[in-house]
Amino acid sequence: MARSRAHLRLVPDPPVTAPPTRPAAPASSPPPRSPGPEPLWRELLGAQFRARRLHRGERLADVAGRAGVSPQYLSEVERGRKEPSSEMIGAIGRALGTDLAGLAQGVGRDLQRRTGTPAGTPSTTPSGPTALLRVA
Repeated sequence: MARSRAHLRLVPDPPVTAPPTRPAAPASSPPPRSPGPEPLWRELLGAQFRARRLHRGERLADVAGRAGVSPQYLSEVERGRKEPSSEMIGAIGRALGTDLAGLAQGVGRDLQRRTGTPAGTPSTTPSGPTALLRVA
């Protein structure tokens, strides 16, 4: 039984090209946003409270006593576990020698540092009623 030989033709693979590269960002631009979720306000605020308390060399009990809250509550606020009311934020801030504006500025700086996003930059992630409509 004779076998017929099929003629095979070698076809070279197409050349492999690298994906297009993005131009390098100028040195003055902020680093790209982190891929994870933005930190929560209560976490950043709690970190502000703790940093200010430690900077002053004070104990939880000292600050809590002046603010009119329990040391346990203040600890939970500092760890971002509790969402304090505006009255509690004001009381703890005053006990630490600052006001709401100072705390908000500190939280804003920390948020910029952690996300690499300048203040006032519009979010690219839809939120609110528009996001709900897009999901539905």
